[in-house]
Amino acid sequence: MKLWGGRFTGETNAQAAHFHSSVTFDKRLYRQDIEGSIAHAEMLGKQGIIDKTDADNIKEALAGILADIDSGALLIDESCEDIHSFVETELIKRIGEAGRRLHTGRSRNDQVALDMRMYVKQEINEICALIAKLLESLLKAAKNHTGDIIPGFTHLQKAQPVTLAHYLLAYFEMFKRDYGRLSDCFKRTDEMPLGSGALAAANYPLDRDFVKDKLGFSALTANSLDAVSDRDFCIEFVSDLSVIMMHLSRFCEELILWSTEEFGFITISDDYSTGSSIMPQKKNPDMAELIRGKTGRVYGSLMCILSMMKSLPLAYNKDMQEDKEAVFDAADTVKVCLTVFEGMFNNIKFNTDTMYKSALGGYTNATAAADWLVKKGVAFRDAHEITGRLVLYAMNKKLRLDELALDELKNISDIFDESLYEAITVEACVNAHNIKGGTSEAAVLQAIEKAGKFLQDLKL
Repeated sequence: MKLWGGRFTGETNAQAAHFHSSVTFDKRLYRQDIEGSIAHAEMLGKQGIIDKTDADNIKEALAGILADIDSGALLIDESCEDIHSFVETELIKRIGEAGRRLHTGRSRNDQVALDMRMYVKQEINEICALIAKLLESLLKAAKNHTGDIIPGFTHLQKAQPVTLAHYLLAYFEMFKRDYGRLSDCFKRTDEMPLGSGALAAANYPLDRDFVKDKLGFSALTANSLDAVSDRDFCIEFVSDLSVIMMHLSRFCEELILWSTEEFGFITISDDYSTGSSIMPQKKNPDMAELIRGKTGRVYGSLMCILSMMKSLPLAYNKDMQEDKEAVFDAADTVKVCLTVFEGMFNNIKFNTDTMYKSALGGYTNATAAADWLVKKGVAFRDAHEITGRLVLYAMNKKLRLDELALDELKNISDIFDESLYEAITVEACVNAHNIKGGTSEAAVLQAIEKAGKFLQDLKL
């Protein structure tokens, strides 16, 4: 059954009808569509807009349709135009004329806006729960590696030593921001649009607040034109998902590099690796690579919605049907990527001895040597120059700074003395950065405590 047609004398071309149909993908909104319709029907009965008995019959039949779809007893007919027409057609089959009264005071425009807001709210909650699990895993790993030293990098070149805990807490902060962004997006999504009609609002005495409260929204949309044509919440949602994928991709890139023989920092478990069809020795980090690759897919969904919305006049336009597949695919992709990543991360073996040996190389203690000179009264620019010459000398000798003899140090600058050696151990380098946000043991333990408090507050 079409929800329209009285003005038409001919049938829609079969190919055009298939092109126009959205039920193959918007059928996943059946729960939101039915729950929204139940609340709408109850409100219509309460307001006396339709007969109370009809409203009760509609509610009961809709609940039955929902239960039957959930159980598999009722299959969604993909010959219908969309999920809205399927539900309404099935309702009329079950209760007859009363079912035709459900759509009173409602348009598909505000109906689909409602469904999408309910769907996005649900997805935000599910994705936030997955992020919280990942944050717990990161925090647990950080607690286990507060004393393990790893080289930090800039430009993919060894820079300064840090602890593995500090490294992991950097990603904790990224995903913590992701959680916050989604929480903010939820607030703007949590506005109930039903009652906006096609564009000019309904001309029945609807109780929008009643429906809002029934469906668990915190506010009403303020303008009917905006309510039916707004997809900012979808754009913001997929934008937030894109940032999550960017963070996952960065982390995966590091894990891919770290798992190579050249780094050897980690061993990814067999559970999350694959082999080669021709090279028997290969163990490939395919899960990390797939997550990195799927990042572009989510970016594509964001570009799809932005491009679709960029030239649309008010109010609703059929172009907006294209929001659904982009939102659905982005949410599905992020959820599976977060789940697989957390499993992979929890089964990683950190080769801390290899990390430590790597931190000893690459002159990661050069900055500490320059800082030592500054503390001896040398201007930093001069200290930088002296240390640079010292590094060049050590490189030519193929020695670490701490392997140079004192007389070799003094040939570069007579300010050097025995106390330098203690100041440029990687342990001393790490613990010298003893400020909030720094790498020292005290600073990292403080950060761990703060991270734990954040997770604890999420559970309250």
